[in-house]
Amino acid sequence: MTPDLILPHDGVLPVFSARPVWCGTGSTVIGTAAIGAQSWLGDDSVIRADGQTVTIGDRFWLGTRSTVHIATDTLATVVGDRVTVGRNAVVHACTVGSDVVIEDDAIVLDGSVVGDGVLIEAGATVFPRSKLEAGHVYAGSPAKRQRPITQEELAERAERLREAAATTPAPMEGDAPETDETVFVARTARLSGRIMLGAGSSVLFSCALEAAVGPIVVGADTNIQDNTVIRTRGEGVVLGRDTTIAHNVRMADCRIGARSLIGIGCVIAPGTVVADDVLLAGGATTDPGQLLDSGHLWGGRPARILAPLDTAKRAMMAQIVEGYCAHGRAYRQLQAVEAV
Repeated sequence: MTPDLILPHDGVLPVFSARPVWCGTGSTVIGTAAIGAQSWLGDDSVIRADGQTVTIGDRFWLGTRSTVHIATDTLATVVGDRVTVGRNAVVHACTVGSDVVIEDDAIVLDGSVVGDGVLIEAGATVFPRSKLEAGHVYAGSPAKRQRPITQEELAERAERLREAAATTPAPMEGDAPETDETVFVARTARLSGRIMLGAGSSVLFSCALEAAVGPIVVGADTNIQDNTVIRTRGEGVVLGRDTTIAHNVRMADCRIGARSLIGIGCVIAPGTVVADDVLLAGGATTDPGQLLDSGHLWGGRPARILAPLDTAKRAMMAQIVEGYCAHGRAYRQLQAVEAV
């Protein structure tokens, strides 16, 4: 049993200490990743070590459409033994101890340290550089300590997540649209309907783009990262050029401007309009029809203005776009070789 797609990064392939117990449809492992024995990788799960290392211990369970990633050239990801991650969750550029349970739709962000025996409840967001004390339950956005937890309760919560995998809906089927040679669409991504991808754009691993009614239009050099789901049920979705849609974002029938960044795990409600030059923080949500004005950092549930978008943040956003254009070119070549 091996992942559906394995690709190297800078010539380095992932290493498994033993053959995984299960690798679901669309499961993807990339780059300098070391994964322990008895791992379980759910459908459309992604482990991506392209620019730093991912090190994962034994008996790791990664749920359907969940993502483990690093911060390129900055922060690695380290995960201990006996860690269970639910569906549509993100573990990003952080350190996670052993005997940890991360429930559905939870997000752990850059530089955070999660102690042993921690439960992160469904929908929680662990803000960057947080430290979660061992043996406790954390919930909310930002995630806050709730109460102590026993090993028995942790084991029960982990078992619930694993049982839920048996009832996960089948993934959407579809074909990639016609694209030019500058566009990258991952083999494990699923696209259907009227989808237009601008030059230099990329749709990464295990994304699902479904244009059931209106079209999905993606601007030039815009990147849509792993496990993001975009669906139309009305007028459609338009993403401006030079924009980043991060891991595990959910959006429907909305407009995202140019040079913007939609953070990890955000949920964009129908009718939302995000202006040009907006940074929406990880884990944020919008209300239906909400307008996010240009030139600001937004965050929260629902999103509100947190600060002006300063020069450093604008430079960071531009750097991410450049990096993903390079990733797209590299992955297109690697995927072509893998298919031969």
